[in-house]
Amino acid sequence: MKLLFKTFLLTLIFCLPFHSFCQLDRTEKKIIKGVDKHTNESLKLLEKAVNINSGTMNFEGVLQVGELFKAELEKLGFDARLTSGVAFGRAGHLVATREGKSGLKLLLIGHLDTVFELDSPFQSSTMINDSIMRGPGVADMKGGDVVIILAMQALHEAGVLDNMSVEIVMTGDEEKSGDPIDLSKKDLVDAAKWADVALGFENGDGNPETIVVSRRGSAGWKLEVSGNPAHSSQIFTEKVGVGAIYEASRILNEFYLQLSVEENLTFNPGFIVGGTSLDLKEDGTGGTALGKTNVVAQSALVRGDIRAISKEQLAKAKQTMSTILTKNYPETKATLSFDDGGYPPLALEKGNSELLEFYNKLSMDLGFGKVYAVNPRNAGAADISFTSGHVEMAVDGLGLSGADDHTVNETGNLNMVSRQAKRAATLMYRLSNLDRFKE
Repeated sequence: MKLLFKTFLLTLIFCLPFHSFCQLDRTEKKIIKGVDKHTNESLKLLEKAVNINSGTMNFEGVLQVGELFKAELEKLGFDARLTSGVAFGRAGHLVATREGKSGLKLLLIGHLDTVFELDSPFQSSTMINDSIMRGPGVADMKGGDVVIILAMQALHEAGVLDNMSVEIVMTGDEEKSGDPIDLSKKDLVDAAKWADVALGFENGDGNPETIVVSRRGSAGWKLEVSGNPAHSSQIFTEKVGVGAIYEASRILNEFYLQLSVEENLTFNPGFIVGGTSLDLKEDGTGGTALGKTNVVAQSALVRGDIRAISKEQLAKAKQTMSTILTKNYPETKATLSFDDGGYPPLALEKGNSELLEFYNKLSMDLGFGKVYAVNPRNAGAADISFTSGHVEMAVDGLGLSGADDHTVNETGNLNMVSRQAKRAATLMYRLSNLDRFKE
């Protein structure tokens, strides 16, 4: 009896600080040890990657980061290649595949590029303290790419990587998509059509207690307005009307009044130019207007984006916006066009919610606490959205926690590299054991 009590007491003492660790099976404990074994080398890999400029339009740098990660994946038995992006005006992508014995087909998504081009003042990493790295793309999303590789190393060492088929797609144009987007995202969509489950390793909202189960899609819009040019003393007359700028203002105000209350819907006028004549940039990023204070504006142009949580919400918003255009101020005309070559929404499917439940349970089993869904308003568009409608389950935000991404103050919490890899690797292992994914 005393021996049994001592055994129980020792077990209790061992498990108290890491009580959830006792919920893991033997293989999962091997996975955890594998992550721990390779964490230091993964941090060195991350530092090396961050110090390579890979702004989207720096094709050489994007490919250099691709080569760096390609070499690591080839060590694990992946068939890895860098694709050409010539057809869509970008560097291309890293695609790595590994065929396994199980029926589970996993798509893991990362990206090689950052928003920091060669002319950015932000080009290298520094340590703020012993765990916080400040560097271009450390959180968005070279940290997530390193988490993928570290998870693969742990699964390989635990002897279970062979039990799943994995395709990894790290795009080279997530921050600034190539054109046409159908070609730009073809490798990603093809992989999604093949896969059962898609896991995205973006940093989500930067909080390790959250993952993304739905994302809003984005599309561009352009409003063009014309009016009658005339001396300003004649504005509001029957012949002259109100001019283009008044009409553009009316339309934008009605957009706000009628659509701003719609949950998860946003529409932003990014720039507006108006006057007697317009000189617009070819790339659509702005322009200049000429006019005089005593002349009624003949032309106005507004460009912006619209983000919606579903295709249905987007269609409804477009209809409302188009209806607003039909009620013109006197002597004005307006046209509205949409650029649907943006990112589709990642709809909140049942499988995504189920995957969140799996992830939450294993996080608690690992002793890392509960995980909940990100508010879609706090997560921008990302490559995971191109898997919507093709996979049974999809979540994003499994990458490295950080702050201030897309700014020269971007940071990543290096303490979270190992934690995120443990969560991801354990999730993949548990999914591979589900009956639905077994041959």
